[in-house]
Amino acid sequence: MTDKPPTTTYRCAVIGNPIAHSRSPEIHAGFAAARGIALRYDRILAADEADFAATVARFFADGGRGLNITVPYKQTAYRLCGRTTPYAAAAEAVNTLWMENGQLCGDNTDGRGLRHALEHEHAYPLAGKHILILGAGGAARGVIAPLCAARPASLHI
Repeated sequence: MTDKPPTTTYRCAVIGNPIAHSRSPEIHAGFAAARGIALRYDRILAADEADFAATVARFFADGGRGLNITVPYKQTAYRLCGRTTPYAAAAEAVNTLWMENGQLCGDNTDGRGLRHALEHEHAYPLAGKHILILGAGGAARGVIAPLCAARPASLHI
């Protein structure tokens, strides 16, 4: 009998308000299971911006690995970050938070995800197309630069 090292269970969550509708836990659980990753992925309700900031700090202090951010906190999350990716900086909004060397870091994957889904999964090239974005919150801000990089004929918000 060989001793197996203990499996690390990664604790992640999606945080927002409202949050009960989020399918993120099921999506991430399926992804993790398919790759043999032990993952606990929760929904966290944050009542307001102050509660959001306190909840983020507590989540990471308690050993959480990563947070996904949803409405209405993507811009609030950006302001909490000590370091962001160029995508997050361009959008001034983040949908992904993690800690690195004691510093809260953020990224915005909304636009890259949307562009990949449209162009690769649905075979719908965006070059030369007219694009309309309905909404102007954190998710909309996150898709602008990646969609513009696809060289559409126009992009309207």
